[in-house]
Amino acid sequence: MRMRVQLRFVWLCLLLFSLALQATDTPRLTLDKWLEWETVSQPQFSPDGNYIVFQRRWTDKINDRYVNEIWFMRSDGSNKQFLVKGSAPRWSPDGSRIAYLAKGEPQGTQIFVYWIHSGRHQQISRVTQTPRNIAWSPDGTEIAFNMYDNSESPWQVNLPRPKGARWVDPPRVITRLNYRRDRMGYLPNGYSQIYRISTDGGSPVRVTSGPFNHGAPRWSPDGEYILFSGLRIPDWEWEYRESELYRIHLKTGQIEQLTHRKGADYNPQVSPDGKFIAYLGYDKTDDTYYVPDIYLIPFDGGVAKNLTAELDRRILWMQWDAKGNGLFFVAQDRGTQNVYYVNRDGKILNVTSDQQVLTDVHIGPKDRIVAIQSSYWQPGDVVVFEKKRINYQRLTGVNDDVLEGVKLGEVEQFWYDSVGGMKIQGWIVKPPDFDPGKKYPLILYIHGGPHAMYSVGFKFEFQNHAANGFVVLYTNPRGSSGYGKAFGNAIKNNYPGQDYDDLMNGVDEVIARGYIDETNLFVCGGSGGGVLTSWIIGHTDRFAAAGVMKPVTNWFSFVGTTDYHIWYYSFKKHPWADPSEHLRRSPLMYVGHVTTPTLLITGEEDLRTPMEQTEQYYRALKLRKVDTAMIRIADEYHPIGQRHPSNKMYQILYLREWFKKYLK
Repeated sequence: MRMRVQLRFVWLCLLLFSLALQATDTPRLTLDKWLEWETVSQPQFSPDGNYIVFQRRWTDKINDRYVNEIWFMRSDGSNKQFLVKGSAPRWSPDGSRIAYLAKGEPQGTQIFVYWIHSGRHQQISRVTQTPRNIAWSPDGTEIAFNMYDNSESPWQVNLPRPKGARWVDPPRVITRLNYRRDRMGYLPNGYSQIYRISTDGGSPVRVTSGPFNHGAPRWSPDGEYILFSGLRIPDWEWEYRESELYRIHLKTGQIEQLTHRKGADYNPQVSPDGKFIAYLGYDKTDDTYYVPDIYLIPFDGGVAKNLTAELDRRILWMQWDAKGNGLFFVAQDRGTQNVYYVNRDGKILNVTSDQQVLTDVHIGPKDRIVAIQSSYWQPGDVVVFEKKRINYQRLTGVNDDVLEGVKLGEVEQFWYDSVGGMKIQGWIVKPPDFDPGKKYPLILYIHGGPHAMYSVGFKFEFQNHAANGFVVLYTNPRGSSGYGKAFGNAIKNNYPGQDYDDLMNGVDEVIARGYIDETNLFVCGGSGGGVLTSWIIGHTDRFAAAGVMKPVTNWFSFVGTTDYHIWYYSFKKHPWADPSEHLRRSPLMYVGHVTTPTLLITGEEDLRTPMEQTEQYYRALKLRKVDTAMIRIADEYHPIGQRHPSNKMYQILYLREWFKKYLK
């Protein structure tokens, strides 16, 4: 098996090398550069604001894996240093140590502490389940974290097993509603509890208990309480989008429920003075797309105040300012992600409003801001800026060497009209050395979700397709996030529906510009984009070939085989009561109309859109003798290429080679 994997990787490298040699004289973004690609994430100011710690990821080309490292630099970007291999770095309150996660003993992920001045690091946990969401106590003596407790004993039967017999593993007994999760596999036999452990090491102390899942721990400033979100009621697992805020007194163990409403309340954050709790939440709704707001309540609970009711944009992150006068937050808006600020009276300020994507934001002393910034031609790098003076200082350039001398394709933003008076936003990536007098093949690339958003951030794959002579079109059809609640819910109980028209009108808009070869139109997408791609080829034959990646093709079977039960609530009725809506919205029901050559690509371990969805569509196409192929990506869950760099390259290359096969 190992030899087969090595030979496969050698074949891929040789193919990439030959394709690079075929490139034009202008240096372009060739696929082999993915092996040199790096990412940075989770930057955090030290408590005094003088230093920044961040996570850096690079590709181990030989072992086909990604390696996470923790780096450190001064807040002006100087004196960059590698500290240790690991992830999720968190400063101690006094700035003398960094807690992080890394592989340890006896197995799996463990909690470590790194001492800044001595360079010494020490493993402080030796647990059998994976710790996550680590958080320092205010006095720096403990770290709280989440971990499954293995509290449930599976149902067992006693077999008359002969002494010394070597039998197969016993059956896996399932009794939970949701029993596996994409990117994790089968869930442990237990519940997500909160623990705390001394920073000197030792055995962790369990803070919460009971047959409930508990969210990320948040300390109160005085260290007396830990706050979390969850739903501690009988039959909680059957509730849809329901959660409340709780706090537990660490000395007494008493748990108090702080919010009481139908809907989701989560991500509690205590103000620096300990008087208020800010959190995200929304009222109960049967809408498929929701927009959370920032709420404020007294620390002891009480009437909630909505600070962002007029915003109508999805909020992704928030953090109190140093004085507790208000909160910084990140929200999506028309392809961008920028930083905003809201005070305790609900007045909202745009801190940034640029054509960019800001992620992993952290607020330091004096409201100095560090984040990961990405734009059309800039992959994500660490930047710092101030609330009152937006002067971005880029502190890293982890891919500058990879892109040196490389000519990237021009990216053009545009808006166009669609059915029902909708205005749709889209982007075009043009090949380097683009000539408007020539005709180019077009790839319509559709995002997943469906409640997601294409952004103005850098896109390696799109630039790579453009470097190979394709124009790439990507749009945010109705249902996308970043345009408000009404736009997001325009596909409620009608997905796929008029989003199909949005996509086709986008293609027409680009064709009207005169540089697209109408005989060489291609369409592809993954997840929700795979849904729409398979829907499109069942309703039109205008595309020369299609790439359907990790799709849902049969809603009737999908709701019972995906990793979460919540998809049952995306339909007016359950399928056993009335399957008509599930069938009407299933691309498989229109496979009899498909004539487009279709490539299917899905990860073997995908639990979100399981392989059976791909197999059903492949078998139906094959039965009808439609030209098709199925690519089964080894050892990948839903995000193809997240586990192995070569798999992302396979996905890109198989897709493009399929399209090139049908170029006319």
